[in-house]
Amino acid sequence: MTLAAVVFDMDGVLVESEHLWERNWSAYAAAHGATWSPEDTAACQGKSAPEWAAYLAGLSGVPDRGDDAERAVVNGMITAVREGQAPLLDGAAAMVRDVAARVPVALASSAARPVIDAVLAAHGLSSAFTTTVSSAEVARGKPSPDVYLEAAARLGRTGTECLAVEDSSNGIRAAAAAGLTVVALPNPAYPPQCDALALATDIAASNDDARALLLAHLGGERQPEGARR
Repeated sequence: MTLAAVVFDMDGVLVESEHLWERNWSAYAAAHGATWSPEDTAACQGKSAPEWAAYLAGLSGVPDRGDDAERAVVNGMITAVREGQAPLLDGAAAMVRDVAARVPVALASSAARPVIDAVLAAHGLSSAFTTTVSSAEVARGKPSPDVYLEAAARLGRTGTECLAVEDSSNGIRAAAAAGLTVVALPNPAYPPQCDALALATDIAASNDDARALLLAHLGGERQPEGARR
């Protein structure tokens, strides 16, 4: 099997932003007299914007105001990005650019389209990606495979011809379900569950480590069925 493309997640892989989602979800809930818990964050990680907005609106006691919940959180995220609160993770830019110099790369993110565009523009990475896909643009968010299947298709590839880099449980599950070879990059603040990690071919300790693993796979020096690190 030839691996000929790479699909990256965004939050927690390229930028340090998972906490910003939690902050904005919590703020919306608090404004409506509700409490947002770590369990709620775990439940929403990987969900598409319409999915988490419906969850947030329901928890906040305004189940008919999903659009309002989505708008408030997305606006809060874009403001945070523009204020520099979502910095690139160490080694992320080099990882993307070095891989993009070898094969086409895509982004498969649970973030809403305006947030994806704001993040990539803020860090000068827009041109590195052949295509980007928000899970709001497919039928189902992660852990369903839809966003990864769409990203692979836009690259002209099947899932089995692609590598993925993911940090979360639902992201790893989504990429694996789509047939991609997964390099897990565990988020230390929101660590993936053991059953999800077991789906990854490799576990990277950093973006620099993930970059080396991706290039090794693309160069044929590492096989998808190889032992995990």
